Amino acid sequence: MGAAGQLGSELARLEPAWATTHPELPIDDEVALRAAFRERRPAIVFNCAAYNAVDRAEEESELAFRANAQGPSYVATLCRQYGSRLVHFSTNFVFDGELARPYVESDSAIPLSVYGRSKLQGEINVLDALPSALVIRTSALYGHRGAEMQGGSFPSRIVQRASEGKPVRVVSDQKVNPTYARELAMRAVDLAGDGMSGIVHVVGGGCCSWYEFAAEILEAAGVSAAVEPVASADYPTRARRPLNGCLASERVGPLRPWREALRDWARAVTKPTGA
Repeated sequence: MGAAGQLGSELARLEPAWATTHPELPIDDEVALRAAFRERRPAIVFNCAAYNAVDRAEEESELAFRANAQGPSYVATLCRQYGSRLVHFSTNFVFDGELARPYVESDSAIPLSVYGRSKLQGEINVLDALPSALVIRTSALYGHRGAEMQGGSFPSRIVQRASEGKPVRVVSDQKVNPTYARELAMRAVDLAGDGMSGIVHVVGGGCCSWYEFAAEILEAAGVSAAVEPVASADYPTRARRPLNGCLASERVGPLRPWREALRDWARAVTKPTGA
C-alpha cells in the first residue's frame, strides 16, 4: 500500500503482486479495504501509506490521524482476520530528540508534533490489533520517486534548488540517519521473510546534520554550489522537530554507510537516458 511513494515504489519493484496507490485504495476507507482483502487475500502487506506533511499536520490533525493511526488499525485488523503478514513503517519523529545518543527500540517515545503523535498512535494500533506485525521505524528517507506532499525527495529538492542558482540554506543542528529507500525496501522484505515482529529501527549507517547531508548530496551529484548552515531557531517551522533524530537498533545492524548509498542514488539519477 502506498506504492506511489519513495518506499512504496521500491517495494513494488520487489513485491509487485499487490501494489496499490492511495487513489486506488485509500487507507482510511474501511469498506474499500475489506473488499480488497476479500478479493485478493494477500499473504503479506507492506503498508507505506501515510500522511507525511509534517508542518501541515499541525493544522490538519484529523487527516493525519486518519491516515497514520486509524487506517493502519483497519489494515492490521484485516491482516489478522485473513492471516496476512503485515510490515508497517514508522518514523524517528516519535522521539523528542533530547538524548545525546541515537535512539533504540526500547527508548520511550515522546513525539513533539501532531505528525509524530499520529505515527506513534499508528504503531500502537497496529501492534494492539496484530502483535505479530513488524513495525519498522526509519529516518530521513529518500529515493527516486514520491514525497509528493513535500515536493519531492530531499536530495532532489537540494539538487534542483542549487541547479537553478537559488540559495541553499539547511538546518545544521538537527541530526538524522539518511536512509536510501531502495535499501530499506530490500531489508524490509528480508526481515519479513525471517518472521521478525515488533518494533525495529532500520536506517542508513551513520548520522549527520541535514546541512552535512545537503553538502554531500551536491558533491555526489556533481553540482557546484554552496550550502549555508542555519540554526533551527532561525528557520522556524509550524511543527517541532527532534534535534537528535538519529536511530540505532538493539535488534539488527544498520544499512550501508549513508554516504555510500547516497552515491548510488546520485549515479542512478544522473544516468543518461537509455543507458
